[in-house]
Amino acid sequence: MKIVILAGGYGTRLAEYTDRVPKPMVNIGGKPILWHIMKSYAKYGFNDFIIALGYKSEIIKEYFLNYNKLNSNFSIELKSNKITEHNNHTEDWKVTLVDTGLDTMTGGRLKRLRKYLGKEPFFATYGDGLSNINFKELMQFHNGHGKLATVSAVRPAARFGLLSLNKNIVTKFEEKPQTEAGRINGGFFVLDPKIIDYIDNDESIWEREPLCNLAESGNLYAFKHDGFWQCADTIRDLKYLEELFGENKAHWL
Repeated sequence: MKIVILAGGYGTRLAEYTDRVPKPMVNIGGKPILWHIMKSYAKYGFNDFIIALGYKSEIIKEYFLNYNKLNSNFSIELKSNKITEHNNHTEDWKVTLVDTGLDTMTGGRLKRLRKYLGKEPFFATYGDGLSNINFKELMQFHNGHGKLATVSAVRPAARFGLLSLNKNIVTKFEEKPQTEAGRINGGFFVLDPKIIDYIDNDESIWEREPLCNLAESGNLYAFKHDGFWQCADTIRDLKYLEELFGENKAHWL
């Protein structure tokens, strides 16, 4: 089953990093966010990736072209340029890298991938979200309802710590608990290739007309996920994810 990762946006809310690298290449624990996302799928045996590129696409291409060397010990004979690898830590992944335009919107990027998708349902996600969703269960849920699209429905973490009070006494403090408010789009989809027909052109934003029209036609189901979910959208988010990784609490791996 193929996994589409939308990795072409400008990532303007992380401009401190994205003036140098595309957002999916910002590091958490010394590895790009993109790598973390891919590892979370590979954990369940899904390893056929299609990455939709745009902004600074050459950096992501270079990363995968040099992946083996970056993740292995090797000797190089400078005169002949002969390289001998001593230990290979590469992944058993197939990675298809597709330029989908610098200013193409999320829906347009999906539409530009049509010829790479085949005829079977595929996973799709963004290049900045991490979760411990069980992707096999997500796939089974999608296959069970037989409609065109499944979206993960998550409860976001509270932005600030939650206080439980007894008058003026704090009885409980929770750092970034899940909210009890309504669910939001968690960014992890299973989609039938027919959803491409709901997308008009490069200017189409996936989260607007295409998803709205899929919902109105009864073709969008929600997979409820109450486990870990976090978007790497701000410096605060990145620091939180770095803390989890450093404390061996990277729930998504």
